[in-house]
Amino acid sequence: MVVLNRIYTRTGDHGETALGNGTRVAKHSLRVSAYGTVDELNACLGLAVAAIPAGDPWDRHREVLVSIQSRLFDIGADLATPEGSPVRERLAGIGDGQIDELENWIDEFSAAAPEIRNFILPGGSELASRLHLARTVCRRAERLIVAFGHGEPVGDEVVKFINRTSDLLFAMARAANHASGIDDVPWVPADPVG
Repeated sequence: MVVLNRIYTRTGDHGETALGNGTRVAKHSLRVSAYGTVDELNACLGLAVAAIPAGDPWDRHREVLVSIQSRLFDIGADLATPEGSPVRERLAGIGDGQIDELENWIDEFSAAAPEIRNFILPGGSELASRLHLARTVCRRAERLIVAFGHGEPVGDEVVKFINRTSDLLFAMARAANHASGIDDVPWVPADPVG
């Protein structure tokens, strides 16, 4: 259990922050950018949850998103704790079970919307729009995690989890539009310039 007696510490006033093992690093480091973007994704999911109407079928959206939010905290802790730190032994890890769960959810939400026949724009209902925004932040988190992973060890499951999460958010956005009686917004390509 984490107990915060005071929110401000003043230890970050000079552009550094502490990692999970106490090591100080620059706030602009790739590691901090990666786990900071995972935190941003988590906040976007909180916004999406706030837009979910009460009752069925929306309870499933809420249940899945809140579950993902908890796993994102696990991933943030993983990314914030260097390999070889004794603290890592106490961290919850992402494994094949969580990846399988995401894939099952992708299938479930994909089946709840019509077959996709063209590229769609982010939009539609408020919930779908928030989910699309979260999806784009998720893709940015994935890019930063992969970039960070070229210099530091990052578990394959972490990258897979983030990758599948963006796919799930796309499927959930489409399902949210369909459940709201709103069509996806189709992409209309520009006319060729002659």
